[in-house]
Amino acid sequence: MSVLPRSEVFGLGITTGSFKQHVEAMVELGKQHRSSYVCCVNVHMCMEARSDPAFAAVVNGADLATADGMPILNSLNKYHGLRQERVAGNDLMPAMMAAAAQHGLSVFLQGGQQAVLDKIVERAATDFPTLKIAGTWSPPFREATVDERAAEVELIAQSGAHIVLVSLGCPRQEKWMAAMKGKVPAVMLGVGGAFLLYAGLDTRAPLWMRQASLEWLYRLALEPGRLWKRYLITNSAFVWLRFKYNWQRRFKELTG
Repeated sequence: MSVLPRSEVFGLGITTGSFKQHVEAMVELGKQHRSSYVCCVNVHMCMEARSDPAFAAVVNGADLATADGMPILNSLNKYHGLRQERVAGNDLMPAMMAAAAQHGLSVFLQGGQQAVLDKIVERAATDFPTLKIAGTWSPPFREATVDERAAEVELIAQSGAHIVLVSLGCPRQEKWMAAMKGKVPAVMLGVGGAFLLYAGLDTRAPLWMRQASLEWLYRLALEPGRLWKRYLITNSAFVWLRFKYNWQRRFKELTG
């Protein structure tokens, strides 16, 4: 069960509350070593869930599912009359590291290349001198064997980590966290590209583009070959989904 209230958007229960409340809830889960996980929901994740009921169950089974993408956030606020603020993985990662340092909690980094993990550890030592990095693990980019999965659980559990930051890409990282729930004694946060951003190997769209829901366009311009399908096809499908939903809502208002 979510530790914050949820409101449904396109079949997904998005947790509501301030950015600070989300961080505080995650810190509390970490303090308790409660095996739990957090999904940061954007358009890509939403459309993956729409096409795969099993993955939708993974997202809805998260202890928190934050409004990461602006289209998700805007839909949430419009359909429920809220003034929810964005709770994005790119912002959660440094915020959770700062909170962990403040509360004496340790952090484990799961996913990405070892060179990226090393850069994160190096920067964190400057940004948060008192933060304890419990460990790092760069898994092979393939499905883990049963023995490898058991070794991952043992590595993280033995590290004593309170918080596990996970960067395996959607939907792999969400499925990994769901599989680890009940096994890894920590709160797991799927933050995706936040690893590259914090490591200084990626850049973020200007604030005005983020606020205008144009962050996807900035990313597409940087990596058209890799992202064209995700952003053009997936975003178009989301626009059509939202159009149908708005039309259905309007029709009910007129006929109800």
